[in-house]
Amino acid sequence: MKILHCCLANFYIDGYGYQENILPKMHKIQGHEVSILASTETYIDSKKIGYVGPSSYYTESGIPITRVPYKRILPHFIMRKLRIYSGVTEVLYSFKPDIIFIHGLQFISIIDIVDYVSNNPETKIYVDGHTDYINSAKNWISKNILHGIIYKWCAKKIEPYTQKFYGVLPARVEFFKSMYGISKEKVELLVMGLDDSSIDFKNREKIRSAIRNKININEDDFVLITGGKIDRRKNIHLLMQAVNELNISNIVLIIFGIPDDDIRSEFEELLNYNHMRYIGWIKAEESSDYLMASDLAVFPGTHSVLWEQSIGLGLPCVFRKWEGFQHVDLGGNCAFIENENVDEIKEVIMSIYNNPELYSEMLIVSTEQGIPNFSYCQIAKKAIEE
Repeated sequence: MKILHCCLANFYIDGYGYQENILPKMHKIQGHEVSILASTETYIDSKKIGYVGPSSYYTESGIPITRVPYKRILPHFIMRKLRIYSGVTEVLYSFKPDIIFIHGLQFISIIDIVDYVSNNPETKIYVDGHTDYINSAKNWISKNILHGIIYKWCAKKIEPYTQKFYGVLPARVEFFKSMYGISKEKVELLVMGLDDSSIDFKNREKIRSAIRNKININEDDFVLITGGKIDRRKNIHLLMQAVNELNISNIVLIIFGIPDDDIRSEFEELLNYNHMRYIGWIKAEESSDYLMASDLAVFPGTHSVLWEQSIGLGLPCVFRKWEGFQHVDLGGNCAFIENENVDEIKEVIMSIYNNPELYSEMLIVSTEQGIPNFSYCQIAKKAIEE
């Protein structure tokens, strides 16, 4: 089948491990003809959101991508919220997709897709959602105007033509229903996961040893890992403080990613190379090797795609507890931090470190439940099932 992945509600970043990167790749591997329609919004130098010019090229996976610009009818700061694009209709009629997978519905130009499907009713539509009440609708204007009126209009326009609306977290399933009024019969959970297309599970121990040797970590060290976007809401600085205060010789923390400017000085002050290995920014596929070299992933702040990636690798985890994020709990694979404070982070880490039997049980559940249920190979198939 011909599948068009539509990424116009947000940025599209080449080479990252987000769902909009991995699903097209998986669909191509599974034999479909795939193309991507994206905005010009992206990360510049892997640091800050910015814009590139409209263009057409191929991704690292050999998938054609077309980036289309905003129409110049209103000031840019308004257009980046309304998201009215030039060139959407032309791409649709040129590619003639059998399936359009829409990654986020928050763009006015969704009406171009509605018009196309009205004239080509055999085309199937699937929509996923990455918005919830933690990352969106946080002030009156955003909740009542942007989401409550404008984006709800987008949702109701596309709803009659949509097979399924997929929330990628339970909280995002609820957001579809409560904010946009989408029929509950059309909404399902489609978890994010691990790009397992090139994971060498058979050589996991060799990878573990190689990475540990590379960054000077002993085989018997208890290795924590965290990373991704390093901002204040991720609370990585609190985890660093906790590890420093524990001051246990064989507990080592691996950190990857680039800190935001507003937390950089604090981050650098907390770096303690006796207990930490900071490896900077790495590609998504490299992060899997570092995760496999670790014993426990720790994410004490807001959600990241690394949560699901860690679960998909069979790695025991510690997560900050949030309402509507219960999908990460597979019945013993993880522990939760209830509050954002250093003492509780230390307590949770030590409860696992001091209890080898508990850790072994977490590892068993992580391996038996996490690896099969958070595989993007399987998720990609489910995403376009009728």
